Amino acid sequence: MNPIEKQPINRTTSLGYLVNHLARLMEQALRDHIAEHGVVPGQFAQLLALYEKEGVTQNELCEKVHIDQSTMAHTLKRMERDGLIQRTTDPADGRRAQIHLTDRARNLHAPLTTAAAEVNAIATAGFTQQQGEQLLRLVAQAIGNLEHARTT
Repeated sequence: MNPIEKQPINRTTSLGYLVNHLARLMEQALRDHIAEHGVVPGQFAQLLALYEKEGVTQNELCEKVHIDQSTMAHTLKRMERDGLIQRTTDPADGRRAQIHLTDRARNLHAPLTTAAAEVNAIATAGFTQQQGEQLLRLVAQAIGNLEHARTT
């Protein structure tokens, strides 16, 4: 049994509560940092994935960012409206669309990732580099544990 399992659950000892609270605070900080660019946090994961690789389908994007189809459809519609993406017919299968960034979105790559880095720096202020790296490893491990538990 690990130390977290032994503690009674309350707001100060619940990993779920604390991580959720952290996520909400980080989302608000990101919102504040990127608002001037006309982008909202709900579009951020999709943009990061598209910065890595454009021309993916909606289903592929869902898999990359772990968002369900209905949420993704709504988000992509808003991103298209906001001039961040455009959809083109997939030449291999005319029933599917490929998602591409617009020039506007490409020009936002540096300012958006800089804003995210600033939020990360605020959240980890006072951490040593080793502590920051350890936090990332532990969070990634917790995510992996939960993803594995969903598939077994």
